[in-house]
Amino acid sequence: MFILNGKPLSPDVAFTHNGVQYPANWLRLSSPAERAAIGITEEPDPPTYDQRFYWGVGNPKDLTELKTQWIAQTKATAGSLISPTDWVIIRSVEPGGRAAAQSILQERARIRTASDTKEAAINATTTVDELAAYIQGPDYNNWSQ
Repeated sequence: MFILNGKPLSPDVAFTHNGVQYPANWLRLSSPAERAAIGITEEPDPPTYDQRFYWGVGNPKDLTELKTQWIAQTKATAGSLISPTDWVIIRSVEPGGRAAAQSILQERARIRTASDTKEAAINATTTVDELAAYIQGPDYNNWSQ
């Protein structure tokens, strides 16, 4: 991160200093000596954190609330995956309706099982770091067979 007079400068954004206008690419094209000559210093970028799980760096959100939130999200995702075939199930129980194809019933069951597995994994986490790793990992995000 580039700092000039205590304020951060964004790369690829033009700026003015002491009446001189610098083009948007100046920070990228200038040498460290050229930047230092006008008072620009470079500092490490502040640490990042995932706002879905943390209030700030090293400040995790409440695990119980996060579990509730992610289980609700999991159920919503499962519901959205199942809902396109709801009409088939409704048709099968109405008078004169046709039975649902076995493949549709199996797919709906697979989605419910996947949801149950994901909910169990969420509930099994004991720390926010563990929960975040699971949610960001391939197992949580994979709903296919």
